[in-house]
Order: sequence, then C-alpha cells, then structure tokens
Amino acid sequence: MAELTANAKAHDEAPPDGTEELELQLERHRTELTAFAYRMLGSAFEAEDAVQESFLRAWKSFDAFEGRSTLRSWLYSIVTNVCLDMLGGKERRARPMDLEPARSADTPLPDALPEGRWILPVPDERVVPEDGDPAELVESRESIRLAFVAALQNLPPRQRAVLILRDVLRWKASEVAELLETSVASVNSALQRARATLASVELDDARILQPDDDEQRALLARYVDAFERYDMDALTSLLREDATWSMPPYDLWLQTHDDIRTWCLGPGIACRGSRLIATEANGMPAFGQYKPSEDGSLEPWSLQVLEIADGEIVGVSFFLDTPHLFPLFGLPARLDA
Repeated sequence: MAELTANAKAHDEAPPDGTEELELQLERHRTELTAFAYRMLGSAFEAEDAVQESFLRAWKSFDAFEGRSTLRSWLYSIVTNVCLDMLGGKERRARPMDLEPARSADTPLPDALPEGRWILPVPDERVVPEDGDPAELVESRESIRLAFVAALQNLPPRQRAVLILRDVLRWKASEVAELLETSVASVNSALQRARATLASVELDDARILQPDDDEQRALLARYVDAFERYDMDALTSLLREDATWSMPPYDLWLQTHDDIRTWCLGPGIACRGSRLIATEANGMPAFGQYKPSEDGSLEPWSLQVLEIADGEIVGVSFFLDTPHLFPLFGLPARLDA
C-alpha cells in the first residue's frame, strides 16, 4: 500500500516471525479494528464477531501475506471485507428517533423490534485506546457517539467504509482505493456522496464525557440523586426542553417533560427505588440501572446512556437487553438492596 498517513505510521510493525508473535501483533490492533467494525455495523457484539472472523482469516492466509503492506493495512482490508459481507442484505440499524415521531406517555407500549434493528451501545474500553494523543482520543470518542454511528447507517456499506477510512481514520484516497480494490476517482466520488448524505442528517449537539469538567460531574451527580430518589421535578429540571427519552427495543420515544414525568410515574413506576452504577458507553456517561425485584434485591433493568450539551441532558437512551449488555460492560448480575 502507498505510504501511510502519520497516524497509521505510528502503528507500523515488522512482519511477525512466529505463531506467538503473530498473536501479539493481532491483539495490538484489536481495539482500533473493533472501533472500525462498530462504526460500520452499529453493534458491539457484531463488531467483536467481525474482528474475531478477521483474525481467523488472517491466521489462515498469513502464509500469503508477503509484507507488501503493513500488517495493520492488511488487517483493515480483511475486516472491511468481513463487515461488507455481514452487511449484505441487512436492514440498517437505527435509534427510535430515526424510525417514528415522538409519542405521548399514554401511547400503548408497542411490540419489541428485533435486536438487529437497533444501534447498540459499546463500552469505551473496547473501542478507545488506553493512551495516545489527547486530541486523537477526543476524536475517537466523538466518532463513536450514538448519533454519529446511527447517521453512518444511512450510507450504503461501501460509502460507509470510505467515509470512515477517509474522514475518521484520515487515510489517503490512494490507500482506500488500494484497500477496496478500486480507483482513486471512485473513492473520491463515494466520499462526496457520503458527505452529502451525512450533511442532510440532523446530528445532535451532544458532547463526549468530560471527567475533569466540574460542571458536568455536578450535573451527573444531580441526575443520579434525582433518579434514585425518583424525584421527577428534580429529574426533568436537568433535561433540555426537547430532550429525548427512548427505550430500545421499543420504537416508542418521548420528548416533553410532561410526557417523561407521566411515563415514569405511570408505566415506568416499577423503576422507583432504582440504583445506578456508573460506566462509560460511546464516549458518553452511562449507568447500569438496577430496579427493585420481588426477592428484595435489585435486578438489572437498563443500561442508560446520557447525552449532554451546554450543561443540560439532551437525551437518555435506556437499553433494556441487560442479559447481554451488562456482562459486556462488566456490570454486576444483581445488587443487594
């Protein structure tokens, strides 16, 4: 492959000279490959499957790897092809806000939609490097935000790959053309169409988690306090007037303070007495929510992902597939009351 960008050069490596060395080299790339696959697929589970399949293909075909490109470039070529294969014929993943208009709190809860319809959260630790240039780490977190990943799903798979490689990972057009076995003109055309499509999608103005921001920490502390006390006046006072409140796998979502309050004190009343355990998802603050169970303990109910802008909460997504999500995020199976 042509000369790599400065970012890519930092990951160059000599070809592995044995089984153990190959395993080490593959693992060094797991985080960034998982991040790429997550942006492509919109699911942490599918992203990890894609990377595992890519590593298997790399093992099987390593004898044919002649070192004409870096191992990193070769792995990106493999994982891109795996993702394109996985996306063939699938419906795009989305958020509830992408599927239906907001509804009122008295709307009956619809049937749950299949897992494959939803953008699913990903733990930061799976897709963001532990260290690196601070500016690059901020960009990494920005590019895994739920809204951005959902917007990417509006693109055809090859356009999606081109945009991620060019605009997120900063690859040169010639590098992307070689990876996709196409021309530079074709890459540039795909990128132009992808950018035009994204420009037509209204992205929210949420910002990533800022652990050192005293104002944001105080806002999150007030949110936890209000939610655990189940004080709806205090809770909605932290929400922007047009904040979204959604619960995948249901496409029902709410937007007004009155509807959120009515829902929480009506259909959602079983959440009274919940406890929240902090974590991080998609570059955002997140919480494992445990609600009271019949045996007196606290059982998993949702993974909450918060979106914050200008000192207000602009969205809360409650992901209800806790049997799969809580182990992924390393959250306890239950809590004592």
